[in-house]
Amino acid sequence: MTGPVDGVSLQFLLTALGGYLIGSIPFGLVLTRLAGLGDIRDIGSGNIGATNVLRTGNKGLAALTLLLDGGKGFAVVYLVGRNWGFLGPLDAGLVAGFLTVVGHNFPVWLKFKGGKGVATTLGFLLGAYWPAGAVACAAWLLSALIFRYSSLAALVALSAAPLYAFWTGTYPVAIVAGALALFSFFRHSANIDRLLKGEEPKIGGAKAPKD
Repeated sequence: MTGPVDGVSLQFLLTALGGYLIGSIPFGLVLTRLAGLGDIRDIGSGNIGATNVLRTGNKGLAALTLLLDGGKGFAVVYLVGRNWGFLGPLDAGLVAGFLTVVGHNFPVWLKFKGGKGVATTLGFLLGAYWPAGAVACAAWLLSALIFRYSSLAALVALSAAPLYAFWTGTYPVAIVAGALALFSFFRHSANIDRLLKGEEPKIGGAKAPKD
């Protein structure tokens, strides 16, 4: 017979798994194929995210990819957190949202070869604690306008969010946002190397190398 603790554990595991599976939906790949643009993994950097979709020349499709990738991060953390709150000692929304980003980066449907999770992380931040999400979005936009590097803008934005959350005393969000920032640095290791060498292509610039 399943007791209360076992019931909570099962619900928590199913919630976490649901977050991962939703995150695994490769909207960039699906949309480009539906639009007759081929496999996005054969274009530019090979990434399935909005930045690489933009390299197809279809700005509307790139915007829709950005919206959907960000939307899945927002929806999971917001809806799970609103309906389940804490399951055991952990915040179900934050855990499910974190795994949504993991799912985008390592989707089961694509042999665990996905994107870098920037849009999904920004969506997660807006759903978990919108002021931190707004700070991250503003930091991305400002950095992109000044430096014209999408990767650098992402790293600045995702670093700003946990600092702001910590400064405002929203410690659970700060911890998860910090973990996602470190995860993003790991996923952008090739970009960081190119930035240091002065070889990273700017937004709208030269053809992106394969990651």
